Amino acid sequence: MTILLHLDNIFQHSIGKFLFLNQHTVKNYIDLYKTGGVDRLFVQRRKEVKKYKEPQYKETLFKILHTPPACYDINRTTWKMQDLQRIMAEEGCGLCKTNIRKIIQDAGYTVRKAKKVLTSNDPNYQVKLEKITQILSNLGPKDKFFSIDEFGPFAVKLQGGKSLVAPGEVKIVPQYQKSKGRLICTAALELSTNQLTHFYSEKKNTKEMVKLLEMLLKEYANEDRIYFSWDAASWHASKALYKKVEEINRHASGKDQKIPMVELVPLPSRAQFLNVIESIFSGMARAIIHNSDYQSVEEAKKAIDRYFEERNQYFQENPKRAGNKIWGKEHVATEFSESNNCKDPTFR
Repeated sequence: MTILLHLDNIFQHSIGKFLFLNQHTVKNYIDLYKTGGVDRLFVQRRKEVKKYKEPQYKETLFKILHTPPACYDINRTTWKMQDLQRIMAEEGCGLCKTNIRKIIQDAGYTVRKAKKVLTSNDPNYQVKLEKITQILSNLGPKDKFFSIDEFGPFAVKLQGGKSLVAPGEVKIVPQYQKSKGRLICTAALELSTNQLTHFYSEKKNTKEMVKLLEMLLKEYANEDRIYFSWDAASWHASKALYKKVEEINRHASGKDQKIPMVELVPLPSRAQFLNVIESIFSGMARAIIHNSDYQSVEEAKKAIDRYFEERNQYFQENPKRAGNKIWGKEHVATEFSESNNCKDPTFR
């Protein structure tokens, strides 16, 4: 319509006013027509992908955020936006501060939350990270690597969450409810087969870790070596647990014993974003915990058991290392990556 009016010798100002177009837009259309005719005017112009949407920028940013500033010779314990922008540029992924904020916000974090959750303050962060990466890159066919953690405790009661509601309907969750019980689920995710082993605990302590270790030794008795990777909780690094591992390894070294060797590979402190199993827990919570109203602890356990059973069955039928978003529910791909945010920041 702009070109037709222009060809009828109508002034550009009048065309813009009549079609409610900016004068710059009118001039742009006319210039395109003059330089290339109708073909140039109607050619589809590809929209540029915004930098903050490109994967390499996201991966680089979260890789930096997950690393203590001291590793980049910055004398701070938390990240500043100015420092993030400078290091991003040095890594070859320069971004303006607005786009950096956009990536962090789209991932569900604010700058304040990033200071509390995303940054590990472990002085040996790089050393521990490189050790884990080296083990995973050289994992043999008779080796198994487990990501371990506990889910809970959480109360069995009416839970809130996002749900589809009718116009004018407001879903209400009472602030004060009588709990029907509480649950702690202790689990281990084997990364090469994507199989999860779990049981229910009364407490989070060394005794439960030993119980999990013994379960895995029976389930994976034919393997040569199993690796345990977990966060820096006190019961994950107790003297009693290390003593138990030493005892197991002494028996495993005997010729008449069929027990895999056990090696503990702790994550850097305050680095739950590297714990792959957190992604599974987040997906499970959204699928069967949020919006739930289980009438008993046993009913909640059955739902959790079924979820993990279906997940294990899926990967038995479709063998693949941890890295597939099962059911489309998990927060991020369940794979070990320095840029991953496995723990969902919106889950409580």
